Amino acid sequence: MKYLFYVLGLVLLSMGIALMILSKLGTSPFDALLVGLAVNVGLTVGSWEVIVAAVLIGCNAMLKRQRPEVLGIVTAIIVGIGIDSWLFLLSGSITPIEYYSQTLFFGAGLLVMGLGTAIYLHTNFAPIPVDHLTLILKELTKTNLFVSRTIIYVGFLMLAIVFSGPIGVGTVLTVCLGGLILNAFMPVTARTLDRVLLPKSSVVP
Repeated sequence: MKYLFYVLGLVLLSMGIALMILSKLGTSPFDALLVGLAVNVGLTVGSWEVIVAAVLIGCNAMLKRQRPEVLGIVTAIIVGIGIDSWLFLLSGSITPIEYYSQTLFFGAGLLVMGLGTAIYLHTNFAPIPVDHLTLILKELTKTNLFVSRTIIYVGFLMLAIVFSGPIGVGTVLTVCLGGLILNAFMPVTARTLDRVLLPKSSVVP
């Protein structure tokens, strides 16, 4: 059951990313970097998800001074395939043109991405390297997810600008709200999933 929620979280996460890309209002700085690389260098957005993840796994290992968590590549592969699949499916059916539909796509994507991230993180199995980096910074800086996530977003924003990624009002909103949404979803998903994953006697009401 744990792995079912793990995959479900990743599927929701990749759907949220795809919705934000298709909204044309801007994506998270990390995803803007992936799109910028895909457009200007080649390969697909999902392929760059895996490549950048491999680099981050090395960085995380150095920060934690431990062996690389190679299982993070498995997560990145699932998300990468999910992003490319959702982009293929959604772009072939509905493409937002009017501003209100773009806003709807972006808002839905931001919420779905936050929910998916919270679900798969709570399974505590092979986090995406960028999310693992978020948790590492949270521990190192002794702050919360909002602060650590924002620090990472600013760093990737600079890289996305270099590679001409889709930066827009949505990017600013993601930087400002992404950490808050994740921080809000984490306790809710924790309580919900614990009722399913843990023995009833160990669940605190």
